[in-house]
Amino acid sequence: MASLAQQFGGLKCPPLSTVENNKFSTASKNHCYTVLPRKRSVISAAAVVIANAQTRERMKLKEMFEDAYERCRTLPLEGVAFTIDDFHDALEKYDFNSEIGTKVKGTVFNVDANGALVDITAKSSAYLPLREASIHGLKHVEEAGIVPGLREEFVIIGVNEADDSLILSLRNIQYDLAWERCRQLQAEDVVVKGKVVGANKGGVVAVVEGLRGFVPFSQVSTKSTAEELLEKELPLKFVEVDEEQSRLVLSNRKAMADSQAQLGIGSVVIGTVQSLKPYGAFIDIGGINGLLHVSQISHDRVSDIATVLQPGDTLKVL
Repeated sequence: MASLAQQFGGLKCPPLSTVENNKFSTASKNHCYTVLPRKRSVISAAAVVIANAQTRERMKLKEMFEDAYERCRTLPLEGVAFTIDDFHDALEKYDFNSEIGTKVKGTVFNVDANGALVDITAKSSAYLPLREASIHGLKHVEEAGIVPGLREEFVIIGVNEADDSLILSLRNIQYDLAWERCRQLQAEDVVVKGKVVGANKGGVVAVVEGLRGFVPFSQVSTKSTAEELLEKELPLKFVEVDEEQSRLVLSNRKAMADSQAQLGIGSVVIGTVQSLKPYGAFIDIGGINGLLHVSQISHDRVSDIATVLQPGDTLKVL
């Protein structure tokens, strides 16, 4: 033991307090244990700064809201260019009467086999059925020039109960215009062309200006039967035009009388071959049938008229 103590005798050990102090001093340098209280202090200060900033922001927003509320309460229209009068004008511009019979402007934006969809600036689209697209019979609305982009005036004739959309018509407007046109033509006492589309015991039905008119047999100048007149055009004059009663009466006899009065011996007119007979050809001259005798067809003898003329041929006659 003594020899062991002697071996270590030359060693000098520092006091325990000194060693501990040095250990803690070294540790503090390496691990910064002594700054923990200071770090807590810095974090607390930062939290206070953030909280104060948020409080100031909330106060600023509150002040802005209170100021805006006060201005809305006391001066609601200050700085607003859109006035109450402008608002009422806008309502009158875009809010229209949707009652049946009202005329509205609209733009076609889609078509199909059954009709067309029309934008009339209402809460929903309006529909134009095929049957209401024209006073003439159509197979497709495009036959009447109704295509996307067309802007036209329509009349409201009903409401579709399934979706509350409005039903429009062009035919009703065209009917009104057609009646007005017939009244004008009657006043001017002019001759018009009418196509025979039907017949009954009393006469034939002819279409004039898109309207169906009645021609009594007593007012037909030819001896042709009703069946023979079907699909043919007749010169006609107006006898009665009554829109309220939907009554349109026409006369072929009056039209023919006027045409004959305008023709005289020696007049050169253009006619159309209607039919051929062994003795000559019947020529239509403005609604008047005239006989072109076989002897007057050519300077040469004509044994078969069909070799010279055919129905539908146009020629000048004297």
